[in-house]
Amino acid sequence: MDGMWKEFRTFIARGNVLELAVGVIIGAAFSTITKSLTDDLIMPVVGWLFGGFDFSSYFIRLGPIPASYAGSPDNYAALKAAGVPLFGFGQFITVVINFLILAFMVFLLVRAVNRAIHVVEHEKKTGQAVPAPEPEDVKLLREIRDELKRRNEGA
Repeated sequence: MDGMWKEFRTFIARGNVLELAVGVIIGAAFSTITKSLTDDLIMPVVGWLFGGFDFSSYFIRLGPIPASYAGSPDNYAALKAAGVPLFGFGQFITVVINFLILAFMVFLLVRAVNRAIHVVEHEKKTGQAVPAPEPEDVKLLREIRDELKRRNEGA
């Protein structure tokens, strides 16, 4: 048992496990952002473009509505909260759209990282780094300095 505990501590102490934990936490936060992007920005625009089209309103009620329920029979969230069994294919479509957006964002992130890695590897092979372009404010300051030197030399 003691050997297994040591092995477990070694496993947990590895950087990969900690990086995975950080990735899961950031992924959960990223998922929340993606859900908001879909629910609050993309789906309302889609609904507006298609004349009030709302995916969440597409469901099939699989059971009776309780007598105590006073809400709308077309409100998916309220019916679900009331315990009515629902086949929510509209909500599923929204989740699929969330996934596609998230997958595309991850693709863009991985693509950017791969390009950065490619540049670094190229620099290692050639032995020279690609110089970063000089910022405009540095250029301007250099020109001012040179002009002041030129004026002082002429005076």
